[in-house]
Formats: sequence, C-alpha cells, structure tokens
Amino acid sequence: MRKHLFTRTAWQRGLTFALAAAGTGLFWLLGLPLPFLFGPMTFCLAGALAHVPLRGFGQVSVAARTILGVAVGASITPAVIAELPRMAASVALIPLFIAAIALIGVPFFRRLWGFDGPTAYYAAMPGGLQDMVIFGTEAGANPRVLSLVHATRVLIIVTLAPFILGHFYGAPLTNPIGSPVADLPWHELLIMVAAAWIGWKGGERIGLFGASILGPMIVTAALSLSGVIHFRPPAEAILAAQFFIGCGIGVHFLGVTLRELTRVVAAGIAYVVVLALLAAVFSGIVSWMGLGDPVAAYLAFAPGGQAEMTVLAIVTGADLGFVITHHLTRIVIVIVGAPIVAGLIAGRRKD
Repeated sequence: MRKHLFTRTAWQRGLTFALAAAGTGLFWLLGLPLPFLFGPMTFCLAGALAHVPLRGFGQVSVAARTILGVAVGASITPAVIAELPRMAASVALIPLFIAAIALIGVPFFRRLWGFDGPTAYYAAMPGGLQDMVIFGTEAGANPRVLSLVHATRVLIIVTLAPFILGHFYGAPLTNPIGSPVADLPWHELLIMVAAAWIGWKGGERIGLFGASILGPMIVTAALSLSGVIHFRPPAEAILAAQFFIGCGIGVHFLGVTLRELTRVVAAGIAYVVVLALLAAVFSGIVSWMGLGDPVAAYLAFAPGGQAEMTVLAIVTGADLGFVITHHLTRIVIVIVGAPIVAGLIAGRRKD
C-alpha cells in the first residue's frame, strides 16, 4: 500500500514538474517577464483548474524558500542598518495600514459576501497564508475558504505587480538576480547552505513563524554584518526558488469547484481591488513625504506574499532592506494579533 502511494505521489509530482518546466520554457521563448516564476505558476494553475492530478513538492518547496531568506540576509549590510532610522516613519504607517484593512475588509467579506465573523476577519488580514488558515481554523473559520481567498490574493498581486511596476513606475524587471554559481567562492556557497539549513530547522525548533525564510535570513544577516559572507546566493538558486514558488501558487487551486470559483475566488479577486487601493494610498503617502523610493514603497505596501515580493524586489533592484522591513512588520503585527482575536471570538461564543 505504501509503495503504491509513493509511486502515485512520485508520478503526480513528475507530472507537475513537467508541466511547470513546459511553462517555463514557453515563457522563456516568448520573452515574457520572470519565466521561472510565471511559467510554472500559469501552467500549474491551468492544470489545477482542469483537474489534472498535480501535487506540490512538499519540503522541496519549503527548502526553496530558504534561498530567498539567505538572499535577504546577505543584503543586510552595515549600510542597510544605518538606514533603519530613516525607515522608522514609513514603518510607523504599517499599523494604520492594517487597521484600515480590518475596518474595510471585515465588513466587505461579512456583508457583501456573507462570510461568518471569524472567516471574514481572517480572510481580510494580509498575513501568511498558512498562518491565517491555522489561526482562523482555531477560531472557528472555514479553512478552505481562507486558503482560497489568500491564494487568490497572492496570485493576483504577483500577476499584476510586474505590469504595474513596468507601466506606472518605469521599473524594468531586468536587474541581475545574482552572480553565476561558477563565479562565487566555494566556501561562501557552503556557508550559505549551512546558514539556510541551520536557520530553517533552528527556526522551526523554536517555533519561529515563517521559519523557512526568517530563520535563514537572521543567520545570514549575522554572517553578512560580521563580514563572513559578501555575496547573495547564485542566480541559479534564485531561479530555482522562483520555479517552486510558482508551482506552489498554481497547485494551490487544485480541486477548486465551480461554486468556489463563483463565490470564494470571486470574493478574493474583488478584495484584491480593495487592498490595491489601500496599498496605493499608503505607498503614495510614503513617496509624497519622501520617506522612500516610489518602487520600494509600492513593493513595501503591496499585500502579496513575503517570498513573492522578495523576488520582485530583487529583479527590480529595489531597496531590499526597505521592502522586507515593512513586510516583516506587517506580518508580525497580523500574526501577533491573530491569537488575541481568536481568543476574543472564542470568548464571545461562550457568552
């Protein structure tokens, strides 16, 4: 029985890999932007909606995210630390941003789309997909609805962001993502691998949220600040991370029904418009006040996934430290607040 399940899983993952590789190849040949991200995402999404028996890559996909954690950590240098006071004013806008999202988003899902209270709250909050599903489920929300709403949010934002960056901000997606692996010192490559593994597994052991990204980021940042490493991960590694992230976004829609498409996914798409308007207001304030570069400000407030926004920050050459600092602040506030809200919801139910 186990052998049969293993064979079936391997076959499904092989099919997923082949489909994603075909998407990457086609996007590459057509000269479309970010072929290693959008090719797999588009083809796996199409396959999932067509009910092709796809399957995610499990721990391999999680490991791919550690590459982005190392990339961010390696970008944290003494010069970036010196800039932190300059970011304080724009970071202070994040709590207001989240409060505006809650005040608008919860009634949006509750009154317009008929979601129950817990589901409406956790669908509105732009935290990590897995975190919102876990906390929401504990609070009595519908996990399937939360999963689809947040997956839709990430999918739409990641799809539209490059177009917005190129056409409204004039930001080309052609910034070198890293040096070829052959050009990097082998000992630094080994140190990066060790930092990724130690940060990831160590983070999981102590219960760090987003351990696959934040753990490697913290360890690598310490190595960067102490002068142990001087390079980001090689271009090949970052392309691999894009590939598996793209697969994950597309495969997440596997098994979606027509009813879910017309209600849950449609609600998620409509909500992206609300989030986009709020993000535009706050990023516009940051730019108008001279608190940050317009491209970095846009990416800092774009409520997409942390990994996906990291990729876009790298390929646009935006201030990676600025972007990640704002996203980390947003995620920390949302995740820290989630158990508190869950407790309040539970208390009301008991009353």
